[in-house]
Amino acid sequence: MKYSIEKDTSLMKIIEGTLKENWSSKAFTDYGIKVELEYTYQEVAQHIARFHFLFEELGIKPGDRIAICDKNSSNWSISLLSTLTYGAVAVPILNDFNLEQIENIYEHSESSLFFCSNRVFTEAERLNKARMINVADFKPFADDKVMLDAIENAEKKYNAKFPNGMQPSDVCYKVEDPEALTLLSYTSGSTGNSKGVMIPNRALWSNVLFADAALALEQGSRILSLLPLAHMYGFSFEFLYEFCIGCHVHFLTKAPSPKILLGAIAAVRPSLLVAVPLIIEKIVRGRVFPLLQTPRMKFMLSIPGLRNIVHSKIRQQILKAFGGNIYEVVVGGAPLNKEVGDFLARINFPITVGYGMTECAPIICYEDWKYFAKGSCGKQVPRMEVKIDSPDPHNVAGEIICKGMNVMLGYYKNPEATAEAIDADGWLHTGDLGTIDRHGNVFIRGRKKSMLLGANGQNIYPEEIEDKLNSLPMVLESVVIQKGEKLYALVYPDMEQVKALNLGDEELKSIMEQNRKDLNLQIPAYEQICGVRIMEQEFEKTPKRSIKRFLYKDAEV
Repeated sequence: MKYSIEKDTSLMKIIEGTLKENWSSKAFTDYGIKVELEYTYQEVAQHIARFHFLFEELGIKPGDRIAICDKNSSNWSISLLSTLTYGAVAVPILNDFNLEQIENIYEHSESSLFFCSNRVFTEAERLNKARMINVADFKPFADDKVMLDAIENAEKKYNAKFPNGMQPSDVCYKVEDPEALTLLSYTSGSTGNSKGVMIPNRALWSNVLFADAALALEQGSRILSLLPLAHMYGFSFEFLYEFCIGCHVHFLTKAPSPKILLGAIAAVRPSLLVAVPLIIEKIVRGRVFPLLQTPRMKFMLSIPGLRNIVHSKIRQQILKAFGGNIYEVVVGGAPLNKEVGDFLARINFPITVGYGMTECAPIICYEDWKYFAKGSCGKQVPRMEVKIDSPDPHNVAGEIICKGMNVMLGYYKNPEATAEAIDADGWLHTGDLGTIDRHGNVFIRGRKKSMLLGANGQNIYPEEIEDKLNSLPMVLESVVIQKGEKLYALVYPDMEQVKALNLGDEELKSIMEQNRKDLNLQIPAYEQICGVRIMEQEFEKTPKRSIKRFLYKDAEV
């Protein structure tokens, strides 16, 4: 069985209920470190109570912002839960952002406290170190008397309130306003183009209820969390929902290479795996497809009577590699590679594709793998309405638009962007193009926006990278493209300057290589450019002089 959340219309009461119900059960484990850090639900509740007293001592009020920036961990999750249940607004920041981006987000969000890593503390000079707490051990970085006194006083208050130890009956959180801002999720880390997505309580609550109805998890189910928790996809479906029903979440503390990931899956034996397509594609292409190319295997697959037997054995082997306990693999954020998707469909592997965006916290469409229509991204989820802005939505692609409980309040301090995204009737314009069949299955046909997806689920905005690249020597214009999990830059040089300086081919290549290195110093690791191709001709453009990006998606590099 699992903790029943259907009766609760408050996210805070759901969190309260799961803490009481699962008091002595394991909640979080940091997987992949020498000495694994582990918490029960009781220990999580105790930490939350201590932090509530600390917030009070620091003068933090409900509605104030509290930022969190570090790699995935149990302590990251406790910091977040403490913030939400206090009534403050959590500001999760991707750990992969560079220091300037992190500083910009912290300042833009007007955060009052910062849970962060040692890297951020030692190198982010603009931040107030007196209000920074180390996520690793929950201790303040700075030897500041105000902070130290606050921690001491908070501990005294905790001991005074719970002289015999905290009990399940002591857990009690205030019912939140469904429309109140609860999470501020930034899609970009630069000042000018930064978008803080304002997620209300109702959106998180609705996503939890969706997952409870759709996903086959039970109280005590083991989950492997591998996507960044500062990304809504990983946050909602690898942490928050699972915690709300009493699962045991294992946080992968290392980058999910196929070797590390398969080792972790074998050890944890998760009931559900949530991932971006690149991870699954890498495993299938690297571990399965080569086996299918042997002469013996090709022969067996050519015989109809043997083909089904071979497919069944391959399916069982892959399921075993995925821990042998998995009900479903859910991928999202980008389309699954057609070749990989077709193969997994042929062997009846339990995989499905969901569709969402940060602005919906994140889910918009989903379907269970048993009923999933190949090539689609599922159907609209409960409490959401999805339409195609097209005169013939079944056959002619149009923008995917949606409205409902999951939709954001808007962009923080950015009414112009909010008005552009959400129309007068409350429809959120996703920027994606698609069609919908007569059964309600939504098919993404292309991207109105040019966003790319990093290997670990990070949103990558190529225009921001190009803007920085275009300001470097000899670069007139550029296009950033993705090959697998790597990014490359197509660059058209400023030929007038090249001719004026009488630069040869090798000199120009050397300049562009230096540009690449200089650029990579300005951007986070997941946006790093692996190589530069110098284009001989100017990029083709629309009448509005915008580059026709789709023409260069598959360009050789």
